[in-house]
Amino acid sequence: QVQLVESGGGLVQAGGSLRLSCAPSDGSFSNYNLAWFRRAPGKEREFVAATTRSGQFTDYADSVEGRFTLFRDNAKDTLYLQMSGLTPGDTAVYYCAATRNTRYVTRTQSVYDYWGNGTLVTVSS
Repeated sequence: QVQLVESGGGLVQAGGSLRLSCAPSDGSFSNYNLAWFRRAPGKEREFVAATTRSGQFTDYADSVEGRFTLFRDNAKDTLYLQMSGLTPGDTAVYYCAATRNTRYVTRTQSVYDYWGNGTLVTVSS
């Protein structure tokens, strides 16, 4: 079992950048596939980006492709989401998730067993 802690959220102006981080509160998640999801106000939680254990394979939602970059540093046991070109539409609580249920990169929320409590990103216009 792994507990995830997100950080890096905050208030940023449209067009700005933020870097989110996710790390286990104890142990390691180097053997887990990892992902970011987000929940915007009044909407359901949605997929943002995911990667495999090695970080070799990544997948992005169409809405963030080209603006967000997902990468992991297994030596530091940290997952990052570098976000640029932010728009008010990116305002959401961002959640880190982990799974060992598959070795393939996946967008399916139900595959992920472990979730952080989220970090709020607010983009002002």
